[in-house]
Amino acid sequence: MAQNVGSNFFTVKNLKLGYHFLISHTPNLFIIPAISALGFYNLLTITTLEDLNNHIILMLKSWPIITIIFFTALYLIRGRPRNVYLVDFACYKPDEADMMSKQQLLDIMSLTFDDEAVHLQKKVMEKSGCSDKTYVPEESRKETEKVMFGAIDDLLAKTKVKAREIGIVIVNIGLYNPTPSLSSMIVNHYKLGSDVLTYNISGMGCSAGLISIDLANRLLQTQVSAYAIVVSTESIHSGYYLGKDKSKLVSNCLFRMGAAAILLSNCFSDFRRSKYKLMHVVRTHKGADDRAFKSIYQEQDEDGNIGVSLSKGVMVVAGETLKSNITTLGPLVLPMSEQLLYFGYLIARKIFKLKNIKLISRTSRRAVLDEIEKNLDLTEWHMEPSRMTLYRFGNTSSSSLWYELAYSEAKGRIKKGDRACQIGFGSGFKCNSAVWHALKNINPAMEKNPWTDGFRTFPLMSP
Repeated sequence: MAQNVGSNFFTVKNLKLGYHFLISHTPNLFIIPAISALGFYNLLTITTLEDLNNHIILMLKSWPIITIIFFTALYLIRGRPRNVYLVDFACYKPDEADMMSKQQLLDIMSLTFDDEAVHLQKKVMEKSGCSDKTYVPEESRKETEKVMFGAIDDLLAKTKVKAREIGIVIVNIGLYNPTPSLSSMIVNHYKLGSDVLTYNISGMGCSAGLISIDLANRLLQTQVSAYAIVVSTESIHSGYYLGKDKSKLVSNCLFRMGAAAILLSNCFSDFRRSKYKLMHVVRTHKGADDRAFKSIYQEQDEDGNIGVSLSKGVMVVAGETLKSNITTLGPLVLPMSEQLLYFGYLIARKIFKLKNIKLISRTSRRAVLDEIEKNLDLTEWHMEPSRMTLYRFGNTSSSSLWYELAYSEAKGRIKKGDRACQIGFGSGFKCNSAVWHALKNINPAMEKNPWTDGFRTFPLMSP
């Protein structure tokens, strides 16, 4: 019996857990006990009153050094980056009147395109992973106002923050860039103060949401007790292509209506009520490479119609950019034990000529999720928020990340101490990632988001 218990204990899994614990807790297991032992030894050397006096005199003589150490530590503490908290966020849920099935969308396309173009777009939609309950708007300006103001209204209601308290407004959108800007539309609608800082980011694709988070983080480092609102959205009609170029027709089928508004704060007083703390933002830009730069490219066709082309090599570019981003992100978030294992893998690959891991290899978004799940060894549980968001709301561009996080919250998955990593790709070509630290258990019963009413019907077995 004892032999069986011993053999079961020394399994590969248990040995790996022991290895991770040993490496990750080296300071606690060795360094701290060593310092404590040294201090205890010094105390034992004090055997007479004269020894005690000598120690006191030595301490008094050392006060300049102690003072320098104290103020240096104080400077380092004060010089640390400000903590930035995600107080809450809201995702817009469109009205039922905006819901459009794939067949309804194809019927509209048939009024503009020939049979060949309609057939191609039908094939793309059938493989997209979207349901017949996604949303398509009527017009760009009305669409943008509707989704932006709807998301911000929900956010202000959830956080009880007054509009005049907002000091920074950042809006990101792909192709729609009106005058006055979208950020100015928000200032006008909510009557924000004249000293509000506003920024409008466009042309950066689906990765722009995390670029906006990074910009807000940088701005909050220079402000005192400030709130920043980030709004991520997309305008479908602005990118709609009316020509015959097959590489541009694909983008007509990819995107749907949606928006997210995020409230960030650098106020320590918001720590208790905030959901997350921003840990890291990593941005990777491959624009210096012509192949990457032109992998997603807006241009006119031979008939003068403007559209966005997706090159055949876009997924290869995406895989390479993702690899670069994760390589940078890994040392920031992985424990030392995992970093040592990865270092060993790199050496083995160099010595034994092992091939690189292929991250992404196909073009439709559902296929991309399949490849990520397969090659990163993720489970269906990990992929569920992404798949269900794609199925229920479609690809809402940069705001999709927030619909996915909202799904995890509605399912009660977010616990205090968890870390959530968001990754977005965009034209340029860019891959950006952000890591959030959960500050509390998220109670689904207390949440109100687009999944609240029907989350119990998800996940579907075969979306």
